[in-house]
Amino acid sequence: MSAKDLVAPITATPGPVTLPAEGWMQGRTLYGGAGALVAYTAAVRACPGLPPLRSAQIGFVGPVGPEIETRVEMVRQGRNVVQLRSELLVEGTVGLTALWVFGTSREPNALHPAPKVEPWPGPPEESEAVGNPPPGHFINRYEIRRAQDTSGPGEPVVRRWFRLREPSGLDPVSELVLVGDTLPPGSMRAMQRQGPFSSINWSFNILDPEASTRDGWWLGETASDHADQGYSSERLRLWDAEGTQVMAGQQAGAIFG
Repeated sequence: MSAKDLVAPITATPGPVTLPAEGWMQGRTLYGGAGALVAYTAAVRACPGLPPLRSAQIGFVGPVGPEIETRVEMVRQGRNVVQLRSELLVEGTVGLTALWVFGTSREPNALHPAPKVEPWPGPPEESEAVGNPPPGHFINRYEIRRAQDTSGPGEPVVRRWFRLREPSGLDPVSELVLVGDTLPPGSMRAMQRQGPFSSINWSFNILDPEASTRDGWWLGETASDHADQGYSSERLRLWDAEGTQVMAGQQAGAIFG
């Protein structure tokens, strides 16, 4: 079952939906990228003809399982920018809330491309494979390879090459929403003892709404800018297979254990 199958039940009319969520779960909930993709799909199907997605703010409020209700609200429709809110409800309570910002393309008045990835980790085809977790965990949907020399405790940065084992069948922006929150937090490498990490939110900017990549490979990075008192401020970046950045994000997470 591809990612396209996951969102197939979502229609242009908000309301109850049963998702074929098997294999997309992380414990009791859809993993962050899958939940965000469901909310994004609900928004764009309810309001067709939108300009490209530029930015989003996602709140992971509670567990989101297969049985949900979608809710979509037009916040503001301007001449160039449209803002939509979509929510996933579980038993009448919000499990995920998202604000989507869409914007038309204009003649640029500022040109400053994001720098290429540094240091270059080498192509994914030449990188060491990373083992998979137990069956049923969403990460089994991905092929993952190392993109840094270090492992274990140390600088709180995680870099990995990854790609979906089965093509997503999604448009470019939908695939970025799905894969942009795939990696574990950088703060896991700074933990004094092993424990779970729970994402609280996820904010990101789409740098190229037409992004594509060679053979499905993406290079992701999560890095903790600050971790203390049970929380971490994480910086997320995503590059294509040639090292061009396509997404920039930030996340707050709760560290347990």
